[in-house]
Amino acid sequence: MSDDTRGQRATTGPARPAPRPTGPQRPLYVSGLVGALWCVGIGLAVLVTITLAGWIAAPRTALGHGLPGVFRTAVNFWLVSHHAGFSYGGGRIGLLPLGLLVLPGVLLHRSGGWIIRSAGAARSSRRGVLHVAIALAVPYAALAGLLALAASSPRVKPSAWQALLTCFLVAAIAGGLGAARALVASRGRVRSGLGALLRLLPPRAGSLVIGVTGALAVLLGSGAILVGASLALHMSEATRQYDMLAPGIVGTVLLLVVELAYLPNAVIWGASYAIGPGFAVGAGSSVSATGVFLDSVPVFPPLAALPDPGPAPALSLVALAAPFLAGIIGGTLTMRALPTRGYEIAPLWGFATGALTGGVAAVLAALSGGPLGGARMATVGPSAWQVGLLAALEVGISAALAAWLTNWRIQRRPEAPPARPVPPRAPAPAPAPAPRTQPKQTGPYTPPLMEFEEAEPILTPRRQARRRPRPQEEARAETAEPETEATPEAPEPEEVRELTEPLPAEAPAPNGDGPTENRGGAIYVLRNDPRD
Repeated sequence: MSDDTRGQRATTGPARPAPRPTGPQRPLYVSGLVGALWCVGIGLAVLVTITLAGWIAAPRTALGHGLPGVFRTAVNFWLVSHHAGFSYGGGRIGLLPLGLLVLPGVLLHRSGGWIIRSAGAARSSRRGVLHVAIALAVPYAALAGLLALAASSPRVKPSAWQALLTCFLVAAIAGGLGAARALVASRGRVRSGLGALLRLLPPRAGSLVIGVTGALAVLLGSGAILVGASLALHMSEATRQYDMLAPGIVGTVLLLVVELAYLPNAVIWGASYAIGPGFAVGAGSSVSATGVFLDSVPVFPPLAALPDPGPAPALSLVALAAPFLAGIIGGTLTMRALPTRGYEIAPLWGFATGALTGGVAAVLAALSGGPLGGARMATVGPSAWQVGLLAALEVGISAALAAWLTNWRIQRRPEAPPARPVPPRAPAPAPAPAPRTQPKQTGPYTPPLMEFEEAEPILTPRRQARRRPRPQEEARAETAEPETEATPEAPEPEEVRELTEPLPAEAPAPNGDGPTENRGGAIYVLRNDPRD
């Protein structure tokens, strides 16, 4: 089955024509430059506004000296939102909030869709999506490098090479997904960027993406449950730390924004705890299922969810079953989405799902941690290689078994009988026309409506039915003697004369009853009245 056939089968609804440019078509890389400028401008405008509000409410030396310092701080926040670190004083800041990726991700996603729509039918293919991603990512990364150099100061120095690399990757991934969604949406209805990506990928690669997505959803869901439950149990400690900070009204809002931005990091740390290696909060510390070893912890309300030093809570050990459950779900989804199946390759596909899940988990662990200054806080977060290796083994083995079992059940399932052809239905008869009703006429000179009555049928007089003789009468008629019937005498023939001329007025009547008179060819007999 080819990719085009698969895309046509997955499309729901009538197909729409390929996107056409609404104006004069510009070169692709010019559109990419315009989209990159818009994304950078809107992102900086949002962060400058937030930074300026904090600069007004907080001590003015905290976010920079004067408006140039506020602008440099906003640029550093923009680079941090792309996960580009910076150096501050005697250490390096690399523990960056992943939640800030939402702002540039949404802008770049929309820009990628706009670029491929403006490019028209010439870019309406999978290769066109790749061209759009590169056309957007190259100028976006170049602008980020220039901003990193412009925002550098003696105290804060953004990493230019990290700005180039991370901004290029974020723009390529987000812009490519936006272009893919716009391309698939031009052919039919689509709900998400992942669904658009699945329609553009080959069937086997798409089945692996479905399985890895299901396994990651289970791992991240278990991490979110662990973090939420632990924070609910240590709410009193979080309240105490908040009172120690005493941020005020504006500071409370900014602190809430920072906590929400670090929430994805906390979920990934919880997933690392469920996988096994756990995470560290400083050099020499460890939070895992084997035990909790902590030293002094920075005052930050979300860190109040950390368990107390000592053995790991017994209830948290239930989370260790999450990787195996993720493997079962990932292997099952992969086998159900595969176009072809076989007993020999089913476990291999399941283990491949687990291996890819481990690779993605390692990348997420690396992004969620990083240094938070120098000395002891240079090691914060989970170990990427440990999380990736254990996730690949745990998820891969369970996914291989689940894939083999799912394939065995599908192969044993009897094939459905072919559907019987449904005969075409006869068209429904046309409804009889409704009788016309005469409108009511209410005018003062409206003539009365004519009424028609059916004529009564003219009946001829009924003939009198013959009376059938009874058996007794028939017997009497047979025994009775026949009577002689008198034959009537035949009348004498009268003499017929042909009248060629009218009779005289006083001529005697032919039968001798009286005088006759001819009136218009009719002969009338005149009789005398005896009273005369």
